[in-house]
Amino acid sequence: MLPLAELYPRDRLAVEVSLWSADLADLGAEVTRLTPYADVFHIDASDTRFVPSPLFFPDLVAALRPRTTVPFHVHVMAERALPLVEDFARAGVDLLSVHAEAEDIAEALQAIRALGGAAGLALRLDTPVDTVAAHLDDVDFVVLIGTPLGTKGTTMDPAAPDRVRHLRALAAGTGRYQLPVIADGGIRENTVPALAAAGVDAVVAGSLLLGSDDLAATATWLHNQRGDMAFDGERVEERT
Repeated sequence: MLPLAELYPRDRLAVEVSLWSADLADLGAEVTRLTPYADVFHIDASDTRFVPSPLFFPDLVAALRPRTTVPFHVHVMAERALPLVEDFARAGVDLLSVHAEAEDIAEALQAIRALGGAAGLALRLDTPVDTVAAHLDDVDFVVLIGTPLGTKGTTMDPAAPDRVRHLRALAAGTGRYQLPVIADGGIRENTVPALAAAGVDAVVAGSLLLGSDDLAATATWLHNQRGDMAFDGERVEERT
């Protein structure tokens, strides 16, 4: 499994680049173009029931895998996640997140780890953060969704930073101080600072990065939002 402490370091905000916002007509070239700015490539997938659009599929991900050494994170939006988890793992995916609302959440998380991947738990906006507590022993990271699931260009819910703080407190209470927390949805220039201050380790950047005239400058700005401060102002050194 990937060393997540290196992938999501304490001293900077990691950038997961959303391929959903890339040029879908030329994805191979887009992966190559975006590789210098991505800590992780974020790939959305669906069973078409949990959210209507099928989005990305395993064979497409397998075709993109040779284009970069940057890790792939597939966000599986499915009522039954296990079949998609297995197919994406075979396609060369490094991180897989499945929804706490899935019917087979325990089996899917166990399968991800058995297949050598990092297992993540994703929560919709309407799912209480405390839901994570039942799965903390089985997850390597958590994704908090800040917009209605399966939408693009939507404003982040104002409750998103407080949900991050709630998760941080919950994880700290069980000794999981370094549990990576990823914010997905509504990632904009005016929302990133609040999310970083709340303690996220990474943001899923779509139009904010891909719509930029200066990819390098925008990626650097994102990385620098965290600095050496995290967890509501406590210095990182005190947490490690």
